[in-house]
Amino acid sequence: MPNTPLLSLAPLSYYWPRRDTLQFYADALEWPVDILYLGEVICERRHESKLEDWIAIANCAREAGKEVVLSSMHLIESEQDRRKLHRLIDAAGQHNLMVEANDYSAVGVLHAHRMPFVAGPHLNLYHSASLSRLRDLGAIRFTAPNELSQQDLTALLAQKPLDMQTEVHVWGRMALAFSARCFTARHHRLHKDQCEFRCLDYPDGLLLSTQENERFLNLNGIQTQSATCLNLAAQLPTLNAMHVEVLRLQVQSQNMATILACFDEARRNNQVAMIDPQYLPPDAQASDGYWQGKPGRQLISASSKRRVTTNL
Repeated sequence: MPNTPLLSLAPLSYYWPRRDTLQFYADALEWPVDILYLGEVICERRHESKLEDWIAIANCAREAGKEVVLSSMHLIESEQDRRKLHRLIDAAGQHNLMVEANDYSAVGVLHAHRMPFVAGPHLNLYHSASLSRLRDLGAIRFTAPNELSQQDLTALLAQKPLDMQTEVHVWGRMALAFSARCFTARHHRLHKDQCEFRCLDYPDGLLLSTQENERFLNLNGIQTQSATCLNLAAQLPTLNAMHVEVLRLQVQSQNMATILACFDEARRNNQVAMIDPQYLPPDAQASDGYWQGKPGRQLISASSKRRVTTNL
């Protein structure tokens, strides 16, 4: 019988006021979440919550019995980014915290410091050779790409290093791409470097629709997300049988306590989680197409007799 998987909260993708961020994580200490990923991963201009704030949250979370991981930026471009990366890794070392590497620059620095790390979802790990190489560099866990189907992930896990844990994204809008441009700023006819921090106005991102008024994408600064919300709640027994150690949920501004409670009950009883559609992110529909080997925008429930198509 597989062990009960752990629940993790992915790093906050959106730009929230510092007060809201601190309150969210103060509440999260009471939730049945085992691992908290903390830090800014999207945009270096977001400065409401600083490294000192993340460390303070981390210390409180560890006192509450949570595992804490500091997440690095998804892309290291400038000298300022490199300095911030080194500050993050130095702080992690001083406070005995794990780091999630979301860029290969972070992998290199962590290996040079001989620090074990989590290989984040933005490293795009699709092959066993890549996993073996990262394990040699110090990775102890990796997050599987959203695009992997159940069949593909099963094949990958059969070949991965035995002592490397697997984390799978089971809830939340999916990261699709990053750009040098800030689409939120562009929406407001602003330049990226004079964006007026408009991301603060969209705690769950900015929904983009087609001319036919179909939900198409979700904009989050320089990140493009799916308009749909990945929901693998029906796959928890399958993920458990596959020996997936960690179930990863993306943060949203509302209903996280209820969503986590549903996943917690289901994982403890090795059963399907039933989550009411009202708890989806704003204006989102559920999807699980990638898991089924279909287009990601589709919802193909294991318990449904018919296929339900939604928009990505």
